[in-house]
Amino acid sequence: MTGAPALALEGVRVVLGDRIVLHDLDLTVAPGEFVALTGPNGSGKTTLLRTVLGFLPPDRGSVRLFGAPVATLSIRARARRVAWVPQSEPLRDDVPLLQYVLYGRYSLHRPLEPDTPHDLDAARRALEAVGLGDRAEDGLLSVSGGERQRAVLARTLAQETPLLLLDEPTTHLDIAHQLDLLTRVQGLARERHVTVVAALHDLNLAARYADRIVVLSRGRRVADGRPSEVLSRDLLARVWGVDADLERDPRSGIPYLLPRRLVVASAPAAAALGRGPVHVVGGGGAAAPLLRALVDAGFRVTAGALHLLDSDTEAAEALGVVAAIEGPFAPLGDESRARHRVLLGEARAIVVAPFAVGPSNLANLEDLLPFVRRIPTALLAPPDGRTLDFTGGAGTAGRESLRRAGAAELPSVSAAVDWVARVLEGTRREAPEAPPLAAGGTRTAGPPSP
Repeated sequence: MTGAPALALEGVRVVLGDRIVLHDLDLTVAPGEFVALTGPNGSGKTTLLRTVLGFLPPDRGSVRLFGAPVATLSIRARARRVAWVPQSEPLRDDVPLLQYVLYGRYSLHRPLEPDTPHDLDAARRALEAVGLGDRAEDGLLSVSGGERQRAVLARTLAQETPLLLLDEPTTHLDIAHQLDLLTRVQGLARERHVTVVAALHDLNLAARYADRIVVLSRGRRVADGRPSEVLSRDLLARVWGVDADLERDPRSGIPYLLPRRLVVASAPAAAALGRGPVHVVGGGGAAAPLLRALVDAGFRVTAGALHLLDSDTEAAEALGVVAAIEGPFAPLGDESRARHRVLLGEARAIVVAPFAVGPSNLANLEDLLPFVRRIPTALLAPPDGRTLDFTGGAGTAGRESLRRAGAAELPSVSAAVDWVARVLEGTRREAPEAPPLAAGGTRTAGPPSP
């Protein structure tokens, strides 16, 4: 294993169902390096880690651990190279912590071979390393959540692998336990030369502890470098849709971000994430397949106006799609409608999903009509040919008004993706410089703020 990168991904593509989750990803991690993977929900962090572990074979490309292709390694051989701390682990048995940590030694033994004195020493050293040396006989279910997460880390240390993967290891931990856990992990990299790749949501924690930050968005690597090179207001705006102030710790010089508000990223900054924006009008789950197809095709997508708890809203959040949001089950209010009109006005193309129209979302069709004459718009046909209208005919009349105003009619999601590609190619020739997107949209984290 000497001389080879600890981890090397070359052109890795992973497809789950009909969605491309990782897009031809390249990534190399050197031995002893602490790399933080970060990005919005649905960006591909967990998929990347599971692919490295061999749980998800790539549809294209290669993954190597210390020079050896993962696909050629047995489960036992992989377990000797890489240890894994998952986001959460169901714990059913109240075994003593020492016994639990000994589970990490199984890959080093033949089946049914008993633990050796060396195994016990390794397990005790691992417990000492995470500050649980005096809790070895306590039951796993009797310790606190933070102590349990440290016990999981101790089990991975007992494997004595040169590579450690952590998937959101600070989830459900308070700030003190987050700092404690990441300090211990950082110590492994610096003192024992263990390679660490950790998926982290908190950019400030990533900047404080990692040697390098890799940012994923929609399955693509959009930033990679030292924290001082990667952290910026532009990054947070174009990837997360958040406006922030960039500060530096006067003692360490480490950069950190102070989020201020949710915004829609400017078009030049967001251009790295795809062509567009393409705006999707939907609701009730009708837009989810279209959102996924457009994102997978590399388009920058917005959506609205959607309701919280709607499956379309959940899909938008998972895909990192900026959306105008209203509270659950409420009629679209003045504020969410105003934000929706901002997104409509900045779109290069608009696609209307075959959503069920009711009194709470009829305003989506009403607000759309003024934009149809100047922005290419298409209506996606319902799969069964039936239009769901619960407004006494107003919804059907609204869609008919859009057709009369010039909206195209498309038979399928794939036809919509092709139509968007043609439209954007035409608008690119006419106007290569996109106007900046205005502030005022919001991600799908909650109702619009004042």
